Amino acid sequence: MPHAYNGMAARDLQGVQWQKSRHSNSQGTCVEFAKLPGGDVAVRNSRFPEGPALVYTPAEVEAMLLGVKDGEFDHLVQS
Repeated sequence: MPHAYNGMAARDLQGVQWQKSRHSNSQGTCVEFAKLPGGDVAVRNSRFPEGPALVYTPAEVEAMLLGVKDGEFDHLVQS
């Protein structure tokens, strides 16, 4: 696998296991995550699985998940 970088084609991240939330809907509106061999985490849009991937460090993912768990991003979701 080539060196992972932000914006690379997700299709080039061969051999990784993509995972989406069990809360995703039937229209495919969700993002998918994959742990990369070096420990980083790739994110892609499930509607465009071959499109660009964003790559984050474990520390960046942890900070985001802690913020989500604390409700810091609740205002971004329409209820």
